[in-house]
Amino acid sequence: MYAASREALAHTRSALQDALASSTASAGAGAATAAAAQAGSDLFSVVEVLDGQRTLRGALADASTPAAVRQALAEQVFGGKVSAEALATVKAAVGQDWSAQSDLTNSLVQLGREALLKAAEDQNQLDTVEDELFRLGRIVAGDGELEQALSDRSTPAQAKRELLSRLLYGKCTAVTEALAVQAIGRLKKAPADTFDELSALAATQRDRAVAHVRSAAALSELQTERLSAILTRTYGKPVTVHVEVDPELLSGLVVRVGDEVIDGTAAGRLAAVRKNLT
Repeated sequence: MYAASREALAHTRSALQDALASSTASAGAGAATAAAAQAGSDLFSVVEVLDGQRTLRGALADASTPAAVRQALAEQVFGGKVSAEALATVKAAVGQDWSAQSDLTNSLVQLGREALLKAAEDQNQLDTVEDELFRLGRIVAGDGELEQALSDRSTPAQAKRELLSRLLYGKCTAVTEALAVQAIGRLKKAPADTFDELSALAATQRDRAVAHVRSAAALSELQTERLSAILTRTYGKPVTVHVEVDPELLSGLVVRVGDEVIDGTAAGRLAAVRKNLT
């Protein structure tokens, strides 16, 4: 994302935060939580409309058209169909100059996610959402048939959303389901990687880093706590540890924090030896 779009996103995020703050001031914390959840869902709905209507998307992102005209168009299309908070966010977004049309829609997705995660945080569910998204990624990665069904580009997005919604119904929080179902309809990479990104975003909301750990054997609660403490000291911020058991590693751990990978497994050492031999 180029500088113009980064600045546009920052301005639009401020508009969303201001709108949600106004809800808190006027209606109280409980209503504000509902407003955040509704705003997130509504922003996803707006993106779905824009994804399906290229002409409208182009008109709202056209920097050669005065901002007031673009905002009036957004009001005409979405007014009365989305919450006041979502509409204020959309109007703020289309009033900005974006480097690319896709930056507008991708930023609305990002802000929709942030609004839903705020609702989860207000309900003390952010830890749960983070963990559920990570577990979902592991379930999908371990089920080839499901992964293929969710990533098949020939399958309509709505069909994939309905499939995932049926699988998740009653098994996770509403925020986890909303985030996962929306993401699967605009899939840019492997489903498991997408869910991992969402889990990391939830951690970021709490100013935490995420360590994805593959272990040859299950870790005890004490071992997990010790590993988290070590990584917290290393990275200078709280680190949430998500553990996936992988017997093929033979022994030890593979720890991934962001783009950094620490391989302390027997399989990793064997691979290094084989590489040196060749």
